[in-house]
Amino acid sequence: MTTTRVLTGITTTGTPHLGNYVGAIRPAIAASQDPSVEAYLFLADYHALIKNQNPDEVAQSSREIAATWLALGLDPQQTHFYRQSDIPEITELSWVLACSAAKGLMNRAHAYKAAVQANDSAGDDPDFGITMGLFSYPILMAADILIFNAHKVPVGRDQIQHVEMARDIAQRFNHHYGETFTLPEAEVDDHVAVLQGLDGRKMSKSYGNTITLFGTPRQLQKSINKIKTNLLEPGERKDPQDSTVFQVWCAFADASERDRMAQAFAEGIGWGEAKKQLFERVNDELAPAREEYGRLMADPAELEAILQHGAERLRAKSTALLDMVRRAVGLRTYR
Repeated sequence: MTTTRVLTGITTTGTPHLGNYVGAIRPAIAASQDPSVEAYLFLADYHALIKNQNPDEVAQSSREIAATWLALGLDPQQTHFYRQSDIPEITELSWVLACSAAKGLMNRAHAYKAAVQANDSAGDDPDFGITMGLFSYPILMAADILIFNAHKVPVGRDQIQHVEMARDIAQRFNHHYGETFTLPEAEVDDHVAVLQGLDGRKMSKSYGNTITLFGTPRQLQKSINKIKTNLLEPGERKDPQDSTVFQVWCAFADASERDRMAQAFAEGIGWGEAKKQLFERVNDELAPAREEYGRLMADPAELEAILQHGAERLRAKSTALLDMVRRAVGLRTYR
């Protein structure tokens, strides 16, 4: 059977929330169970250093994210599950790629351009507060992808540029040094839900409008109760297409449950009752994983052993690829 190498990275900043679960974790775990897929899932802890310089927060986030994926059903034997910083070949490859990647390509990266524009708007120097980590972020991301010659990288539409840049960097290297890298493709699934947060905007740590994935049931209920709604009273017809409550419901409900709730909206269900039902539905799905998450967080040695084993399984592959790269660019032993 022909297998497709599919790679997904998770930046270790912040605590996982419902939007992460619906938009990335749940579909990635489902895809990893496909026998035709060779799945690579990694904790992008080097990338986290660009966004967060608090070492305790980075370390805590890494543990939380590892425990989250495992609690939700990721099989570390069936999937390559590892920590970016445990594969030193990634950072060495990043430097080699930096020596051939075009600066002009980096200038066009969305994150860098946005930072420059924000400085211009504030009347600051264009490069104020911009680190080389932020500027060269796409090169490290390319190394993440190319070290295992991934075929496909699932991303949202706002992240397609990252994969396109990795592809450009790989093409440039192949042109100079010979066919070395597989050219990756972005895989966009428009059917994956993008959840709205408490304030109606996209659920994001940046907006502070998230619903934490593995808080206590009481914390989950309080968060759901904070979801912004309009002033329509019980008995008044409500538009499900204009409701964060209904949107989150649809991310957890099956087709018959969606139809039932849509009918309830048409009949004027009260917001309190709708939120109560939403809490019960979400809590039912998360409760078994919440217990396993708590067990894993209480046993960091088990988490560490799983990640170390994942890295050890891959080191032969990353070392072989880097040996080929070294020979290609002339970093050879004197034989």
